[in-house]
Amino acid sequence: MGLHSARSGARAKPALLAGILGATCALALAAAQAPFSPAPAAHAQHAGSASAAQAACGDGSYDAEAVHSGGTWTARNGGETVYIGGSMLAAMRAAVGSLTPGRSSTEAVVVRGSGSMSAGQSLDLPSYTSLEVCGTIDVTGTPRGDNAVVRARGVHDVSVPHLSVTGAPYFGIFVRNGENIHLGRIDLRLSGGLGVRIDNHSDRSRPTRNVTIDHVYVSGTNNHGVETYGVDQLDIGTVIARDTAYSGLLLNDTTNADVGTVDAEGAGTGTGYAAFRMANRNGRIGDSYPTNIRVGEVIARGGGRGVFCVSESGGAVIDRVDIADTGSNAMLLENCYNVTIAAESGTVSGPGDIRIASRDEFPVSRDITLQNLTINDSAINERPCGVNITVRNNTFNNSSRNVC
Repeated sequence: MGLHSARSGARAKPALLAGILGATCALALAAAQAPFSPAPAAHAQHAGSASAAQAACGDGSYDAEAVHSGGTWTARNGGETVYIGGSMLAAMRAAVGSLTPGRSSTEAVVVRGSGSMSAGQSLDLPSYTSLEVCGTIDVTGTPRGDNAVVRARGVHDVSVPHLSVTGAPYFGIFVRNGENIHLGRIDLRLSGGLGVRIDNHSDRSRPTRNVTIDHVYVSGTNNHGVETYGVDQLDIGTVIARDTAYSGLLLNDTTNADVGTVDAEGAGTGTGYAAFRMANRNGRIGDSYPTNIRVGEVIARGGGRGVFCVSESGGAVIDRVDIADTGSNAMLLENCYNVTIAAESGTVSGPGDIRIASRDEFPVSRDITLQNLTINDSAINERPCGVNITVRNNTFNNSSRNVC
């Protein structure tokens, strides 16, 4: 598992990206769409997010399209019209269904226009499919379990270069047991639901593998912003979370992950969730915790916690933190192993403290390093005592150091 710069270049696999509109990874939104909140400048180091930033949504070649005009949706593949009617979902399904059956390389669909779909339905993508939505999908009605605006289950080589969603879906995007998955510029301004969920829960014996997420803006969920469970080889550029009910970014049982920036405001307010959370043996490989989770920066304002590592997770390095005004701990490292926080620098401002802790049902926290922090109106508290805990090169301003 390499550093950010090494992983970003290495993850652009030809099998995934062939035929995807000539523009891979993160693309700029079309002018007609709502603007994204800007990603922090520090994220420019991720080559995948910057490589195609100049291209607009829908530019380049495609195989099928769904177009909205005058209240009517029309789906075409070449010279053949495959749908005319009033349903955005039916038009998108027809465009996807018109692609070559049994194909062995990626074919692309472009959706031009905005519309609505039911929260009780999904657009399912088969293998070797790219879907680019140049407009906004508004989700209406009552959500039903496992439905998503875009759903990909048991497939490989799937890309969503652009997607913008409003409303309250069950999931904005749902991927289960997939491989070679690319999400580009994703904008989820929701009033409920979970933003992006990627897991392996159809077959827990094998992980979902080789997932790239360039840039996600997610707000207004009544669950997590972005969540993974059972993923190996994960590359995330930026997650911007605003007022998510639970975590901004949650990694469960995920290995070999490289995250550029997590920027959260109001993530998990009134709960124990965090801007960035690792849980359920995240980072565990075999029976150990080699460093395989790397995060460039965590920014947290308000919400529950800033960073939370729990339930036998670890193997992580966070280069920079900027945390203030959390309702619970600024950081809680509970039954957490081989974690370094602020490898480069960081600031933590209270009232939340930095806590190293352990529950009785798991081995105590060990091999934790807290360094290079400026700590304002807060504290570092270790209780109960961990093993091989290093606290060094920190500046304490109106703050205390209570370690074993």
